[in-house]
Amino acid sequence: MIVKINGKIKPYYVQTLAMIFFPGVRFPEDEEENEETLHAYVEEEEKNGTLKVSVTIACGGRKAKAFAEGLLTDGTASRDSIDSECVIQKGEIFGDVERKRKKLVGDAFLKAAGEFTGYTPPWGSLTGVRPAKVATELLSSGITRTDAVKTITEEYHAERTKASLAVDVALSEASIITDEKRKECSVYIAIPFCPTRCAYCSFVSYTSPGLLKLIPDYLNTLALDIENIFSVIREFGMRVSTVYIGGGTPTVLNEEQLDFLLSNIRKNVSDFEEFTLEAGRPDTINRKKLKIAAEYGVTRLSVNTQTLNDEILKKIGRAHSSEMFFEAYGIARDSGIRDINVDLIAGLPYDTTESFIDTIDRIIALHPENITVHTFSVKRASEFKKEGDKFDRSSIVAAESVEYSQKALSEAGYLPYYMYRQKNTVGNLENVGYSLPGHEGLYNVFMMEEVHSIFSAGASSVTKFVSLPDENGNVKIDRIFHPKYPYEYLSDYTRENALEKRETLKKSFADFLAKR
Repeated sequence: MIVKINGKIKPYYVQTLAMIFFPGVRFPEDEEENEETLHAYVEEEEKNGTLKVSVTIACGGRKAKAFAEGLLTDGTASRDSIDSECVIQKGEIFGDVERKRKKLVGDAFLKAAGEFTGYTPPWGSLTGVRPAKVATELLSSGITRTDAVKTITEEYHAERTKASLAVDVALSEASIITDEKRKECSVYIAIPFCPTRCAYCSFVSYTSPGLLKLIPDYLNTLALDIENIFSVIREFGMRVSTVYIGGGTPTVLNEEQLDFLLSNIRKNVSDFEEFTLEAGRPDTINRKKLKIAAEYGVTRLSVNTQTLNDEILKKIGRAHSSEMFFEAYGIARDSGIRDINVDLIAGLPYDTTESFIDTIDRIIALHPENITVHTFSVKRASEFKKEGDKFDRSSIVAAESVEYSQKALSEAGYLPYYMYRQKNTVGNLENVGYSLPGHEGLYNVFMMEEVHSIFSAGASSVTKFVSLPDENGNVKIDRIFHPKYPYEYLSDYTRENALEKRETLKKSFADFLAKR
């Protein structure tokens, strides 16, 4: 797609709008331009504080054009000078000029692209990963829940159910994110190995027998990394709030390896709120492993099936049946681990609304503390993407499945506590974590909302330094990217340079704190 802009709006924002209506579209700089090329033209005209925007979508002789017009604020309005009525009428938070510009461009783009495609996106012009952020800002300005829902619905053109979801997530997060939590930190530990690869997956994870042989060396190196991280955390006097072991599939480790990993974590930290172990594949779970996990104080376990339709499980490359999931879930429940999460995916290829409804009803009947409902996203590196285009911007199955899950989970006493969106998700829908009250997955909130620093260990992981909020609520963020592949990680992080790695991490964090 070729995007041409005459104005101050940033190209990336226009591209994200385009991806809502044309999922999978790319924007190569050298794209050949002809009559069959998809185009988006954005024209801005700014005069006397008023911005007029026109957007034209054109391809193959077809064209749709739309306009939007509004006043740009001067950016000087303060939090105290904006009451709820003003926010609702202007659709603005604190008179932000850039936000107003984006809104007008979004309005015009939605009208033009909607006419061109015949599609109305459920989230309207909200394009970000974290739609609850807008709700949080609105609520922070002092307006009511009802007014926040109304603003998101009317000013961003989101469906009312989506606006309500965003506000409910924002309210839940507000009860978790305290000033004290912002002063703490979390730790993420990566085990990028899986027994087999799912067809929808693009994570860096390794499945062949040859690569799985790297695990012993990987764990030895990881132990050095873990020791260094906790040493730096202690030196800066920080409290660890949560520890999360993710993958891949961490329970691909055998009993001895899992014991080694958990013991290395526990010898470095003893007092924290939440300790999560992803046991995402039921075929990797047994009683001995979960007994070890419970003994080391794991408080939250993910046992993920994605669907309970056995035919679909085969087609998406899961090496387990629904019966194996129920057996694994029973083992998890018997382990005594406090919280169990089950991941599901709405809108999977080959799935139907009826099949998903059956899945979610049967999972709710188990009464796990957490249920996370993802929407199928086509990843470029996944097997599904290699098989051909499986994008569906208006997937009825995904929309009906997500709508039913929200209703059924609410009626069963679950509350949405965190949410995020991904590019190229069918139906332009969302991923939502639901929990029984008091059992929210804290790491998910801290990570998604950038509440505090997250130190990470292992291949493909990312350490993220997060500052305390400034007077406007903004935070500064620095990232350290670790080597992507296990064999690169093993070459990069050795026993000989472990002390040097520790000092580098210490200096990086000290420099970050000094400049914030």
